[in-house]
Amino acid sequence: MTDTLAAPASLQTEVRHSRFLAQAAPVDTPDTALSFVAGVSDPAATHNCWAYRIGQDYRSSDDGEPAGTAGRPILAAIDGQGYDRVAVVVTRWFGGIKLGAGGLVRAYGGAAAECLRLATRRPLVPMVELALSCAFEDLGAVHAALPAHAAEKTGESFHADGARLSLRLPAAQAEALQARLRDGTRDRVRFHPPVSGGTH
Repeated sequence: MTDTLAAPASLQTEVRHSRFLAQAAPVDTPDTALSFVAGVSDPAATHNCWAYRIGQDYRSSDDGEPAGTAGRPILAAIDGQGYDRVAVVVTRWFGGIKLGAGGLVRAYGGAAAECLRLATRRPLVPMVELALSCAFEDLGAVHAALPAHAAEKTGESFHADGARLSLRLPAAQAEALQARLRDGTRDRVRFHPPVSGGTH
C-alpha cells in the first residue's frame, strides 16, 4: 500500500553555504503537479529542480544542474519513501562553493527525502465505483447505509420506477455495502457493473 501526502510539506537545509528548500504537495494529475512546480519555484533562486510521480506517470527536471544530479534523486526520494501522487520541488540558492556531482545528488535527494520523511502521510485507498437502482420506498435505506461504508454519492437520477445512484467507495467496503443493501431492502436493490475507480 502506498501513501500520498496528507498536506503540503516543506523543509529547509544548508549544505556548504548553499541553501536548499524542499517543498512537497499531493497531486492528482500531471497538470496539478506542474502548476504546483510553477507556483513554488523562486525565479530569483539559482535552480528549481523537481520531480513528480502519479502512478506510472513521472517526470523530473535538473533545471540547469548537471544531468541526473537533481531531478532523478528527487524522484528516487519519492519512490524510496513509498509515496505516490506527490510532487517535490527543491530550490537551491548557490552559496559560492561547488558541491560536485555526488554532493548535488546527496543534497537534492537528501532534502527531498527528509522533507517527505517528516511529512504527514495519508494511505492511498483503492476505490471502486458502483451503480445501483432502487424503488423510491428503498431510497431512505440506501442513503442511510452509505456513510457507514465511506460511500460518496457521485450521481443520482430519478425515473418512473425509482432512482439510480452512482457511488464511489473504498474497494474493501463494496461487498459489505452490497450485502447490507440487499438485506435492508429484501433484495430489491439492483447493482449494475461497476467501473474501476483508481485510488483516492
